[in-house]
Amino acid sequence: MRAPTAPADSWRGAGQRVLSLGRPWPLGASVTAGGLNFAVYSAHADAVELCLYDDSGCREIARMALTGRSGDVWHGRLDGGTAGQVYGWRVHGPWAPAQGHRFNPNKLLLDPYAREIVGRFDWQAAHRGDDPANASRPDTRDNGADALKARVVDETYDWQGDASPAIGWSDTVLYEVHVRGFTMRHPGVPEALRGTYAALASDAAVAHLKRLGITALSLLPVHQFLDEKRLVRMGLRNHWGYNTIGFFCPEPRYASAASGRAVRDEFRDMVRRLHTAGIEVILDVVFNHTAETDRFGPTLSWRGLDNASYYRLDAARGNDYVNHTGCGNTLDLRQPVVLGMVMDSLRYWVREMHVDGFRFDLATVLGRGDDGFAANAAFFACLAQDPLLAGIKLIAEPWDIGPDGYCLGRFPPPWREWNDRFRDTMRAFWLGAQATRGDFAQRLCASSERFERPSRQPSTSVNYVVSHDGFTLTDLLSYAQRHNLANGEDNRDGHAHNLSWNCGVEGPSDDPAVQTLRSRLRKALLSTLLLSQGTPMLAAGDELGHSQGGNNNPYCQDNATTWIDWARAEDSLIAFTARVLALRRAWLPLDDNWFDGQTGAVGEVDLQWLAADGQALGAAQWNDPSDRVLGACVRRAGRGARPVLLLFNASAEDAHFVLPAGEWQLLLDSSADEPKGCEAPSLSRLMRLPARSVQLLGPQAS
Repeated sequence: MRAPTAPADSWRGAGQRVLSLGRPWPLGASVTAGGLNFAVYSAHADAVELCLYDDSGCREIARMALTGRSGDVWHGRLDGGTAGQVYGWRVHGPWAPAQGHRFNPNKLLLDPYAREIVGRFDWQAAHRGDDPANASRPDTRDNGADALKARVVDETYDWQGDASPAIGWSDTVLYEVHVRGFTMRHPGVPEALRGTYAALASDAAVAHLKRLGITALSLLPVHQFLDEKRLVRMGLRNHWGYNTIGFFCPEPRYASAASGRAVRDEFRDMVRRLHTAGIEVILDVVFNHTAETDRFGPTLSWRGLDNASYYRLDAARGNDYVNHTGCGNTLDLRQPVVLGMVMDSLRYWVREMHVDGFRFDLATVLGRGDDGFAANAAFFACLAQDPLLAGIKLIAEPWDIGPDGYCLGRFPPPWREWNDRFRDTMRAFWLGAQATRGDFAQRLCASSERFERPSRQPSTSVNYVVSHDGFTLTDLLSYAQRHNLANGEDNRDGHAHNLSWNCGVEGPSDDPAVQTLRSRLRKALLSTLLLSQGTPMLAAGDELGHSQGGNNNPYCQDNATTWIDWARAEDSLIAFTARVLALRRAWLPLDDNWFDGQTGAVGEVDLQWLAADGQALGAAQWNDPSDRVLGACVRRAGRGARPVLLLFNASAEDAHFVLPAGEWQLLLDSSADEPKGCEAPSLSRLMRLPARSVQLLGPQAS
């Protein structure tokens, strides 16, 4: 039922209710001298109405048609309007799903450019745009009282001279972290602040980050998101956040609201504090799909504004949604309005929130044109020429589930890319699955066969052994099977098996031999990751032994499963991780110059690959999967240059290695109980390599 129009003096800005033509830019609501400007895109609408609500967002107090139209942008100016005004859209147009049009003015729509979202979404049937009994007709129920709405905000904030640490890629160490899960059980954070932006900026959290030596937080999604209907029915929540509803809004469930602080300002406080500590902030962003899901999903915003413009539709299936994301819909960045929305969101988070970069979920979607993925797609070109965005950190998850969706190595400079080949090869090499020394060396040297080009550096490869998606490092070494029953999908979700697992006992073990084996492998994997060429990414909690009980897909576990248990943190492992990162900074064993994966010679840097007898590896040895002992000796030309030697023994038995000529000191032995260097090896040049260990050696101090 349509709500009545309120009296002229019943809205914010009493005594005036004048909607003039306004201007078509910027999109969304903006505060101007003497009023508010509203602008919204719809190429196929017949009419657009602006609906004003009271402060609570529950009662509609005015409804007015936008009479200004410039091209496909509808606009109007509300004289006397001020920040704080709550509003939504109703859009009239054809209901013709077979042609891609799903207009239904009975549904109040959220502005895609909302800076603050009012209301709490619940999964009631009235949010569906189509009639449940007959999808060929629109649903006639009015959802205005319960729909999500936007509030106009004042963006003023005192940054107090804040500036990005602007850390170069060759010095960058990423730390993938969940805002809530990182501090929910941290004893050093006041209980009222745990799980919030304020907690991530607390002295206790920053002290841990500084101790480790990481340089950038890669935050799991903080754009405001919804809990999926299925999860709500089971009493679960979306924990990871890959279900966006507000591309300009920080997620409010991560705000403490201390002292009445606005969510966006608490987020800004966090960024400013982290910058002061020399730590960059990178956001995981989800521009590949929205929370409106498939054709059975709710009409919340984009679907009702202009379905045919915002989403990729498949004419062969009656203009149903193309699903390159696995989430029911796919945003269409071929359309200028969608590309513009993404660019505006990125600029907003850099300009107004001071973030330092972005990791793009399912980034192949963003580069898809009419004929698949292209490195010269409009999105990449727009980013490259934008003066505000050109210098920020850009990281791709270089795949989606559509045709030819795996695009590792195909993104243009200056993009960096998650390298799942590194993950899979290093797991296989250390844990006894199929892998050769040739495979290992290629990944150790930044996967040059994938990334090497004149315009790209080895830091292009974002190396990781574990991410949020899958087993934790401790669980990788403790479970052969997934344990995901708590997710409510009968243990069918996530990867079925841990294909690299070889530790012999399922789950935690009191057996000293099993514990020693797992400890060695954990430190060997950490050392390999942090000393490899490329950009290392550490998953939060892996440095302290975090376990999720074998759940390798805990996207819906906002509870003790995913919250880091600081009371059980292994301080010796934290110290070890910090030690390896300190050695990376001091020695940079494999610098930011390309090596050949096997011969190694490049310019003034020489990389020699050695077998256990100290001789160069032969062609046949590279591909022998039975021998897992390998040395990498790096010698740099120039005054003051220091040679570096990396030794790897991934076999189950100790080995002996003949060192290259020279006097060496041991800087790191990953198998040692304490994270300290040991005495210089014997002058006999024959060094014992403990099983499943990594050694780093430098020249003997004079």
